[in-house]
Amino acid sequence: MSLVWVPLLAPFLAVPAARRLADALAPRRAAALLVCVAVGLALCTAAALALLMVPGASYLPWVAAAGELLTPLADGPPALTVGVSAVAAALLGASAAAVTVRLRAHRADLREARTRAGAFRGELAVVPDERPDAFALPGRPGRIVVTTAMLRALAPAERTALFAHERAHLRGRHHLPLAAVDLAARCHPALRGLRAPLGYALERIADEAAADAVGDRTLTARAVGRAALAGGPAPRPRTVLAATAGPVPRRVAALLGREVAARPAPRLRRAVAAGLLLCLVTTGAAELSAADTLHAHIEVAQGEWR
Repeated sequence: MSLVWVPLLAPFLAVPAARRLADALAPRRAAALLVCVAVGLALCTAAALALLMVPGASYLPWVAAAGELLTPLADGPPALTVGVSAVAAALLGASAAAVTVRLRAHRADLREARTRAGAFRGELAVVPDERPDAFALPGRPGRIVVTTAMLRALAPAERTALFAHERAHLRGRHHLPLAAVDLAARCHPALRGLRAPLGYALERIADEAAADAVGDRTLTARAVGRAALAGGPAPRPRTVLAATAGPVPRRVAALLGREVAARPAPRLRRAVAAGLLLCLVTTGAAELSAADTLHAHIEVAQGEWR
């Protein structure tokens, strides 16, 4: 059962590698990579904690009766086995509670934002507010929420680019991958490091869509920059996206073709990709091996081993 610890340690290696590789990929591929890594590692973490719970739980009479176990599934000294299982159960319960709380908070935030924008019909909801802000509010239908202060801060052509940016978020349903990584981060602390690069990748996707829609990359860059300069802290749901989010100077530089972010050389990029793939494959294989070992222990405890 020693391999069961691999999924709990792998995120500390996989997350830096995924971040590094995402910087070298196109925004859509980077977003897909980050979501897959986050969700996959979160599921492996939960499964590993569940596997660690079982040996200690087998000492409970009702568990032994339900599993028809003749002997406990000892994987070491009884005190240590029970202690590890108790810690694993506590961590798994805490993760489940954190995911539930975050889901409820997310729904509450969206309800509040929809109520705020509910008096307006159509795609655009203009909210009277002296704080410049604009964001894509998902739902049926999705809405572009913009404050009167933000409208005053931008020229008409820049507003068009801003609306095209937010429309791209709605069309791509970008709140879903962001919510998935946000929830995955509740399962393992290392996965929190994937949220910022995912947010950047999604903003870059929307930036490119806006540039294509208005046919002017310079105008789009100017709209993003001026919206960010005008904007500030504003009450918006955590998992919605706004044109003013993320590293705006880097986004503007990318739109203008002058991005200065250091990207790994092709050889290093291939090495990082190979390392990340090896880490993920090893994690999955370790999880399956640990599950198979536990199944063998159960058969022994049931007196069925031949």
